[in-house]
Amino acid sequence: MKVNQAEFIISAVGPSQYPPDALPEIALAGRSNVGKSSLINRMIQRKNLARTSSQPGKTQQLNYYKINSDLFFVDLPGYGYARVSKSKREIWGKFIEEYLLHREYLKLVLLVIDLRHPPSKDDQAMYSWLKHHGVPVCVVTTKADKITKGHWQKHVKIVKETLQFDKSDHFVLFSSELGLGKDELWSIIEQTIGYGLPPEQEPESPLPELS
Repeated sequence: MKVNQAEFIISAVGPSQYPPDALPEIALAGRSNVGKSSLINRMIQRKNLARTSSQPGKTQQLNYYKINSDLFFVDLPGYGYARVSKSKREIWGKFIEEYLLHREYLKLVLLVIDLRHPPSKDDQAMYSWLKHHGVPVCVVTTKADKITKGHWQKHVKIVKETLQFDKSDHFVLFSSELGLGKDELWSIIEQTIGYGLPPEQEPESPLPELS
């Protein structure tokens, strides 16, 4: 996908604030400071559209970024940050769960994991939860540039084994610094949303209908 326009739309904390545009949504989930904002910036070839921060836990809403007139990237609050109060984590958890289970335009969740380290308990729980609820997921391992190329596959194996990765899901080795994995990830996203297909051939959302 050639990105001609990308803009930040809104930081939403509930359904009443979600954009009314009927566009596919690609959500990014991951622990705090894993590189979700940097991934978005690399995907759209912009340096600072998605605001990065060295302070974990800064993203506290659903940040919507509109790409052309084709889709939204939705950056979810990072999980696993101990300094965030328990009450705030519970609030975040509630509206994130509501979004992931009931947002009809959500087509895919990118579960972003730091390739350098085995997936945390939170990473494992998130992957298991998404699989349990039938939410489409693509695992994206970031910061590959921090590891020598000869060790990539060793770390990939550790990530997959720790997650008990389902081979039917997508898996992308990614580096925001190098641009590694960008084209592959765009290809997965385009396939998922039916980019370039006439409306009648676009894939239906595989998300479960829950009351």
